Amino acid sequence: MVIGLDCAAPELVFDRWLDELPNLKSICRSGLYGQLRSCDPPITVPAWSVMMSSKSPGRLGVYGFRNRADYSYDRYSIANSLAIKEDRLWDILSRSGKRSIVIGVPGTYPPRPLNGLMVTDFLTPDTTCQYTHPSELKQEIEQVVGEYILDVRDFRSGNKEKILGDIYEMTRKRFQLARHLLAKEDWDYFMIVEMGMDRIHHAFWDNMDPAHRLYEPGNKFENAIHDYYREVDREIGALLAFADDATAVLVVSDHGAKRMDGGICVNEWLIANGYLALAEKPARATPFSKVKIDWSRTKAWGDGGYYARIFLNVAGREPNGTIAPGDYEKVRDDLTAGLKAIPDENGHEIGTQVFRPEELYKEVRGVAPDLIVYFGALFWRSVGSVGDGKIHTFENDTGPDGANHAENGVFLFRPTNGGISGGRQVDGLRIIDVAPTILRLFRLPIPLDMEGKALAFVNCD
Repeated sequence: MVIGLDCAAPELVFDRWLDELPNLKSICRSGLYGQLRSCDPPITVPAWSVMMSSKSPGRLGVYGFRNRADYSYDRYSIANSLAIKEDRLWDILSRSGKRSIVIGVPGTYPPRPLNGLMVTDFLTPDTTCQYTHPSELKQEIEQVVGEYILDVRDFRSGNKEKILGDIYEMTRKRFQLARHLLAKEDWDYFMIVEMGMDRIHHAFWDNMDPAHRLYEPGNKFENAIHDYYREVDREIGALLAFADDATAVLVVSDHGAKRMDGGICVNEWLIANGYLALAEKPARATPFSKVKIDWSRTKAWGDGGYYARIFLNVAGREPNGTIAPGDYEKVRDDLTAGLKAIPDENGHEIGTQVFRPEELYKEVRGVAPDLIVYFGALFWRSVGSVGDGKIHTFENDTGPDGANHAENGVFLFRPTNGGISGGRQVDGLRIIDVAPTILRLFRLPIPLDMEGKALAFVNCD
């Protein structure tokens, strides 16, 4: 049984609230727990597919929700299930005759056949789509929970009262469906991913964290995240009733969370530093895709998001490339130095990290960014819009957002039949180790091309 909590933060689960989360605490006491190092970048898409395939984003060729489809300037593809060409855990289990129930795992829409049942993820357009396997499961879901909620659609609307209600309703229905299926179906592998923690962090982190620049003591929603964690713990307790002593239980998150100090307008910086040229300057902040670019005078541009993706305009690669291939590394070096040197609004260093894809991944597939940038070690997000002329912003261009992602998620493991001495915190856990560990629990061979390793302390006897 794998319970996925998108964005669950180890600092909150282990350090602050564990005594108030009795079901998670019981797993820690009877098993092992620790921080789970996410992939780079530590974002939902691709992290869950990395976890389930034990393949890096470079191997998957997926670097975010939207990826360049080719070396043109405007073709992007959405990283849905069709983008994932590698086996994920339920594919391997299906071929081995194991039956799976998979609910809400990001990267599963549109659903693909498996031995078992699948309910797809938050990227499903809506419930009029075919979001289940088999298809008739959709009608059963409607009979059990009414209208199923795939995601909180407007979690950046700023309407916090409505967002909170929608998160609770989504979570209640997802776990209600899980209990229904666990009670009536045979299964060898069960996995659910709840998106509510991610949504509540983005919407309410500024209400909770005294270090956040927007925090106001005693505000109405100060305990919203705390209370939701307790609610999710109660729901987990109800799922654990279906996991007997012969069932191994894992609780995992794909990444963590941290406050957002602000945004760096990456394309404004590139314009100011001579890397990006506009054919026409917009009168107001405008999404980059709608800005007229003079590609003949442009060396680089960037995508907004939790991290920045920098792309170079290389001669012979992009249609109107301006950087000679022999100058490629020098331009990357210069950009790296410049991006790292961007200070906060008061001129203080923020500790930006810049990576080359070939440094992060053993293999780089698809159209990878030329540079991957974590502004302020992910305390600052990347803002891609153009038109304000400012480098720093404290308003997110996709709507209010109080949190960014952090590199470490959570890992809790309860073995079967008390197979290990419990209550031990372990270090060095990696997201790519989850799938081979589960295969070891099933006593199945671990494919040689998986990049992770089965955790040594997991005993399959």
